[in-house]
Amino acid sequence: MIKAAVIGATGYAGCELVNILSSHKDVKLSYLASHSYQGKRFSDVYPSFYRKVDSLLMEDDIEKAASVSDVIFLALPHGLASKVVTRDILREKVVIDLGADFRLKKRDVYESWYKSEHHSPDLLKEAVYGLPEIHRDEIKNAHLIANPGCYTTCSILTLYPLLKHELVETDGIIVDAKSGVSGAGRSEKTANLFCEVNESVKAYGVAGHRHTPEIEQELSFASGSDVVISFTPHLIPMQRGILSTCYASLKKGVSKDDVDKAYISCYASEPFIRITDYIPETRYVRGTNFCDISFRIDERANRIISIGAIDNLMKGAAGQAVENMNIAFGFDETEALDRKAGI
Repeated sequence: MIKAAVIGATGYAGCELVNILSSHKDVKLSYLASHSYQGKRFSDVYPSFYRKVDSLLMEDDIEKAASVSDVIFLALPHGLASKVVTRDILREKVVIDLGADFRLKKRDVYESWYKSEHHSPDLLKEAVYGLPEIHRDEIKNAHLIANPGCYTTCSILTLYPLLKHELVETDGIIVDAKSGVSGAGRSEKTANLFCEVNESVKAYGVAGHRHTPEIEQELSFASGSDVVISFTPHLIPMQRGILSTCYASLKKGVSKDDVDKAYISCYASEPFIRITDYIPETRYVRGTNFCDISFRIDERANRIISIGAIDNLMKGAAGQAVENMNIAFGFDETEALDRKAGI
């Protein structure tokens, strides 16, 4: 049994973390923190947890959290984790950061895209990118795990086998992605109000979304050469879910059988990847840690269209964070994550 702390417990990702961890047979929740609701009980903020998680919400203090826990989940906005994570904490504890501070390996890339100073650049080299399907062996021994973003998880997993097996050209890749409104967080923003998003679809972060370098970093790792993509996210009037439609030009002579073999080679033994005959939809993965992937080949254009779907709060955030914890502590990777989608 290990003890777990969640700092930022009342955001959407933090709440999902609490929900998963509270049913994990090897975990006891030891410290829940919230800057906005300190002093209240968790079930006061989320009444659906009444008599399930009634813990008092504490201050956002990583030192105090570390004193009573073995693993610390940071569900905070970017720019905060790099201020509070220290080597002293990492010597004894595992920190899983759901924010962006440790995802990018280069400080200048982070500061350029996030317009924010990185306060712990010396920790970037030892941070492990927490995408289990690619970095599982590194995660097993990691003390600082950078949980990937939601768009990035879906887009990277969808494209990774194609680049790893050198089936597509590295230039001209396009990722067209859609997200539910919970991906924008729980803070009050006019643009996310019901009347602003209902009955409408909009692109945002066009030609400059912060998840772009994260996707490029991991796809470049897969291909062994620099990959530059065009990434455009869209906001969809639904609560949760990510759908990534990815376009790439096939190399000469590549067949459907080659693509099938590439996806099977990479994902056949993965517990949370489903290669499907049907075109993925967000409703098929809602509430689960699955990533559904399928593809079609446009022979006329010699292009492959690969489509991935995840739940942004599960495989795109809290579910993947718990998956990383399970790997780091030697638990069954699927513990507390073996959920099935509803209708």
